[in-house]
Amino acid sequence: MPELPEVEALVAFLRENAVGRVVTRVDLAAVQAIKTFDPPLSALGGLELTGVARHGKFLDLDVSGLHLVVHLARAGWLHWRTGLPAAPPKPGKGPLALRVHLAAEDETPPDGFDLTEAGTRKGLAVYVVRTPAEVPGIARLGPDALAVDRETFAALLGGRSGQLKGALTDQTLVAGIGNAYSDEILHAARLSPFKMADKLSDDEVLRLYEAMRATLTEALERQVGQQAATMKGEKRSGLQVHARTGLPCPVCGDTVREVSFADTSLQYCPTCQTGGKPLADRRLSKLLR
Repeated sequence: MPELPEVEALVAFLRENAVGRVVTRVDLAAVQAIKTFDPPLSALGGLELTGVARHGKFLDLDVSGLHLVVHLARAGWLHWRTGLPAAPPKPGKGPLALRVHLAAEDETPPDGFDLTEAGTRKGLAVYVVRTPAEVPGIARLGPDALAVDRETFAALLGGRSGQLKGALTDQTLVAGIGNAYSDEILHAARLSPFKMADKLSDDEVLRLYEAMRATLTEALERQVGQQAATMKGEKRSGLQVHARTGLPCPVCGDTVREVSFADTSLQYCPTCQTGGKPLADRRLSKLLR
């Protein structure tokens, strides 16, 4: 899932390559992806792309006052294309969800970008709105993970009942963190994903806050400047525990373990995070608090 560092890097990439260009047309290939009808997608045609921003994990393209807002969900991505075909794509064919055509610069072939989504479970969402606050997910966002101060972060955790893993990925609490970076942050903070958010000591809150900022900042520094096509690989290369089940922890050498749920999983290091005890691989584990 693209998270704060990847979406912010896409913002930087589009500012460099797309801002100032005119949107000639937008092709919808997956009807379920579009979540709004007024203004229509066709209203973007002929308007200049004047800015790009991020709200949590939402990508916001300002098209002369209208906003094309995208949430890439679990398996969505943005692909920059050169020499886009003139014929519109056939709906429902392949992973393509949306195609944005940009006016050619000088004599170069027209280019633009595709929004795609792999797999059968479709969650990629596209909105055309007059202000980003009209998107329900944006209106509910908590403070950005790289903007929240330590005192506010501590207060948010203190008012949250539930496990740390869920707290970090709750976008209404802190915006921008998903499954992968929550695993990485908890590993860096040496905290169990099952520890209760409102039971942290002052030292644990400080460790978690500093780990959050350091993990996201380092990931962002690796991502910004990358081409869109290389960002996924760059994300994987920097992970310490996430998606590394069965491999040695790069910090202590213990085997990285996994807890599986119905539609997701988490990874952690027992030595670094749970006092050497493996967590029970079931949703309601009571092994460690």
